[in-house]
Amino acid sequence: MPFSGTPHDPTNPTHRTRVLVVEDECVIRMVVSDHLRDVGFLVTEAMDGDEAIAILTSGLFIDLVYTDVRMPGVADGMDVLRFVRRTQPDLPVLMTSAHLEPAIAYSGGACGYLAKPTEPEAISVAIRAALDLAA
Repeated sequence: MPFSGTPHDPTNPTHRTRVLVVEDECVIRMVVSDHLRDVGFLVTEAMDGDEAIAILTSGLFIDLVYTDVRMPGVADGMDVLRFVRRTQPDLPVLMTSAHLEPAIAYSGGACGYLAKPTEPEAISVAIRAALDLAA
């Protein structure tokens, strides 16, 4: 599957990392996305798993997916994770939930898990750590 853009390269000062933020709660998605933009990330937003999968198949290069586990709609965060593992096995997926579900996330192949509520600064730190591990 072809993708445009260039992969995450921490040694390239001109590369801006693109994070796909998948969150059904509008206020949370906005706060997280705004913070990530403020600290230098490019952000693409999806309000549910269906929209996230559409973005992931669009050809837009994504460096990391940050997704809620539970969302309404046909596809939830676990469906997004399974889709990524099938189509882009090296793409880091960091998951979050208000429910204690880290075992579910890790068993599906997530690179990390954050329990809600999470401060935006902790999210950006976790994203940078996940990207460093994946590089």
